[in-house]
Amino acid sequence: MSEPLLAADLAAALAAGQLFLEYQPKLDCRLGRITGAEALVRWRHPTRGIIQPNEFIALAEETGLIHGVTDWVVATAAAQAASWRAENLGLEVAVAVNFSARDLVDLDLPDRLEQYCRAGGSDPAFLTLELTETGAMREAVQMMDVLTRLRLKGFKLSIDDFGTGYSSLVQLQTMPFTEIKIDLSFVTQMMNNAGCRVIVEIIVDLARKLELRSVAEGVEDDATLKTLIDLGCDTAQGYYISRPIAADLMPQFVANYETAREKTAA
Repeated sequence: MSEPLLAADLAAALAAGQLFLEYQPKLDCRLGRITGAEALVRWRHPTRGIIQPNEFIALAEETGLIHGVTDWVVATAAAQAASWRAENLGLEVAVAVNFSARDLVDLDLPDRLEQYCRAGGSDPAFLTLELTETGAMREAVQMMDVLTRLRLKGFKLSIDDFGTGYSSLVQLQTMPFTEIKIDLSFVTQMMNNAGCRVIVEIIVDLARKLELRSVAEGVEDDATLKTLIDLGCDTAQGYYISRPIAADLMPQFVANYETAREKTAA
């Protein structure tokens, strides 16, 4: 299917309810418990089936449809976070959602996202907005106002894929991020590549010294998870912990994980 046709389909998809979210559980390394999740958008296309975000997010950015996608994701994730808290699921750490550098040219974004949270019964403090490192450092001055207002409203801000771009440590210190997310390319190789392990260790230490949380994605085996715990990483996610799952499967997953943890501790 050509890009113009796919773009037209994407515009219709929002109105038709074809987008949906899956959630990848996040493990608190200190507590050993599932305390959060990352919301990941998918598109259930009527003829092409499930389309992954890497196939349509760039198109959404190019066409300006990204604003509608971001709004929908935040509104949906906020309502889901509120639902989980009402169920006493224990997901007290913010649900993370990805957003685009293109969103940060929208001066109305902070007010609009706050409204979505309130409408969904959630507080902005329970949502983390993830921005890639490359996006965060592009036109950083212009983005600072929107990022600062988002932070003042209570949203947590994460710099995603950290270590793969060309960020300035001065910018990292001055921009209102609350979390550093280590790129999976380092995490997945850290057990077989001494250089990758050193990079992960440095980023975890950097986050700690800047009083930011550290998150490692791409955890695919027990040895990697144990090493991250030893290094003092705050949060981990990856296929070893869980693949992305539907929202209605999260309560049972958390219960099963807790049961397994208690058996191991005993």
